[in-house]
Amino acid sequence: MALQREHGNRLRVLRLDTWEVDSIDEAVSSVQEAYGHINLLLNVSGVLHVPGLMSPETSLQKLKLENMERAFRTNAFGPVLVCRGFLPLLLAAGKEGQATEQKPAVVANLSARVGSIEDNGLGGWYSYRASKAALNQFTKTLSIEAARKGHVAAVALHPGTCDTDLTLPYQKNVKPGKLFSREKGVSQLLQIIDSLTIEDAGRFIAWDGKDVPW
Repeated sequence: MALQREHGNRLRVLRLDTWEVDSIDEAVSSVQEAYGHINLLLNVSGVLHVPGLMSPETSLQKLKLENMERAFRTNAFGPVLVCRGFLPLLLAAGKEGQATEQKPAVVANLSARVGSIEDNGLGGWYSYRASKAALNQFTKTLSIEAARKGHVAAVALHPGTCDTDLTLPYQKNVKPGKLFSREKGVSQLLQIIDSLTIEDAGRFIAWDGKDVPW
């Protein structure tokens, strides 16, 4: 792989399919054997539309079971199973002195503002909204357990609208200055992650550092 060649020993690429539990377990075993612990877990898988297969529902009548299942498996079930697998390695960071209350190990699950129930004033996008809301609940629940067991802060993050394939069909509706490049989107979220303490566990945080209502 090009990235592997470019970064050499600083990057190790492993296969992990969030729809395949065995592949998650294999990735966890590989990381545990090589490193013993991790300080950051980023879950960024997400699906909103698949050309020819699914698109955001504009009415209840457009709901299809197979699309709902695809959204929940990709946006919620997969990420929480990845969290289940890697939580022991995140907790190990604290036990090995690599994480503290002021600089905890972090689980950052990529959510979306449209997953906010309180902020939903437009309707539509049933499967995407509901699956991201499910991810938020998984994250909030995990944050309580993880912080109780060790120096691990789990948070949900809203990246804003970034220039990706996921947002491409909808970018014409984005306000000027609010369509971020991928690099800027990543940079903004990493700044938030780097500033987290254990007291931030369980927050739903937007790209600008402000809390998003659940």
